[in-house]
Amino acid sequence: MANSAYYGTMLAAGMLLTGTLNTLLTKLQDKQCVGNCSDPDASKREYFEQPVWQTLNMFYGEMLCLACFYLFSMLRRRGESNAPGSGDGYMPIAEPSDDDDDNNNDAASNARIAEDVPTTDALPVAALSEAEDALAGAQEQLKPISGWATLWMWIPAACDLLGTTLMNVGLFFTTASVYQMLRGAVVIFSGLFSVLFLGHRLERFQIVSLALVVLGITIVGLSNVISPPVQIYSHARLGSASQEVDAEVWKAILGVSLVLGAQVFTATQFVVEEKIIRRYHLTPLRAVGLEGSFGAISIMAAIPVLHLAIGRYNPGGYFDAPSGFKQIVDNPSVWQTSIYIMLSIALFNFFGLSVTRYLSATSRATIDTCRTLFIWMSSLALGWETFSWIQVVGFVVLVYGTFVYNRVINLPF
Repeated sequence: MANSAYYGTMLAAGMLLTGTLNTLLTKLQDKQCVGNCSDPDASKREYFEQPVWQTLNMFYGEMLCLACFYLFSMLRRRGESNAPGSGDGYMPIAEPSDDDDDNNNDAASNARIAEDVPTTDALPVAALSEAEDALAGAQEQLKPISGWATLWMWIPAACDLLGTTLMNVGLFFTTASVYQMLRGAVVIFSGLFSVLFLGHRLERFQIVSLALVVLGITIVGLSNVISPPVQIYSHARLGSASQEVDAEVWKAILGVSLVLGAQVFTATQFVVEEKIIRRYHLTPLRAVGLEGSFGAISIMAAIPVLHLAIGRYNPGGYFDAPSGFKQIVDNPSVWQTSIYIMLSIALFNFFGLSVTRYLSATSRATIDTCRTLFIWMSSLALGWETFSWIQVVGFVVLVYGTFVYNRVINLPF
């Protein structure tokens, strides 16, 4: 029991740490100077603003999960081939033990995790209903996804691509904590889409919780607009001080809008994933790896197209492929951060899936909510943002709504 509790604590800590690093490392990369860095006038310096390349970092990190999937599968097959009685037909009779219950629990958790297909971030989920439990148990009866059927995973990968790229742009114009809090809006859209396209029915506590999330998101967004982060961007320079202040407000509004809009694609991704796993048996680690592979292929195919269509007419912009590649290669701080981001994403998915298996999906959603607090505390400690009581109120309302939605706490009425 002690070892089990220790293992669960290690998994939760690993998920919290890597999840926090995901956002902080991406924001750190945004702050890397890549041009005119020695200029005493900070407004003339150029910073790393390449959302497409950052999305590619994420997909490469997810691809590592596919490598882990095949590695674990190979080790499992090797273990089965070396098991006693596997070659000579002799199988020793095992005496019943207390571990049988644990094995049964593991089998049940495996069936459940096959039904829950998380991506780079934990999907906020309510407690499974009896119908959903039956669906999870039926996963083992479904045919494994293979051949051309794996191409279905390209659809959620495309949604992930669009959503993550929009969020990466939004992160340019928001603080790391506001960015992470706004991502909680995915609960709103995923709840709505599950009703429209999956035939789910929201219970009263879920409707109330979604209203609380909307209120929390609104307060957080207003805190970013009322006190916009003072940042310098090479693509948005104006003349007078008043123009600069107005520009910061509009950039804050743009950042909030982009991050919120991206949640539509993220929620669509979740709905499509659930559609797929209702038809095919698909383990989460392989699902994440497939999405990473298809997403990476899509990004690499889109980069030259976007450059020819947009980038060459806007040198140094978001879609200027040669400029982005040069900025990565010529600046060790940028490509080193990219490697750290890939590793943190891969480890975050591994820890997240393990938490879902050995603890629960609700535990994973709770930990994912807690990492927002750690991101906020880290950003304040690093001097990346200033403390705001409005943001505190919004965060509390948002967390309460999310916890109610996931049945971590119950409504008092």
